[in-house]
Amino acid sequence: MAGAGAGAVALLYPFLMAHTGDRGLPCPLRTMTGVPCPCCGLTTASVSLVHGGWLAAARANPVAYLLAALILGTAPLLVARLAGWMPPPRPWPAAAKRRAGQAVACLAAASELFQLHRYGFL
Repeated sequence: MAGAGAGAVALLYPFLMAHTGDRGLPCPLRTMTGVPCPCCGLTTASVSLVHGGWLAAARANPVAYLLAALILGTAPLLVARLAGWMPPPRPWPAAAKRRAGQAVACLAAASELFQLHRYGFL
């Protein structure tokens, strides 16, 4: 549901920007410290993806491609579960939760390195 909301916001964001003098939402960490966070550029990348700017999205934050794939891949499952066509998901075993947490941590670290390079820190 959050992914669908993010997609809707990405569709409307350019219209909001046009009415606010092209002032986007600043990253709080970057605003306060000058250092980008792993999520810097996700709004820009999401808006670019929704509007067909594939290269611009990759330059802003390539993680947006993964998030878009997750949203598109899980949306049909969510609809099927809400309609009662599929059973509810089973709880994850502790080992699977740990591996997922490690994968997310690695992805966040890679995204941070990308952002540090993008903003000239590396």
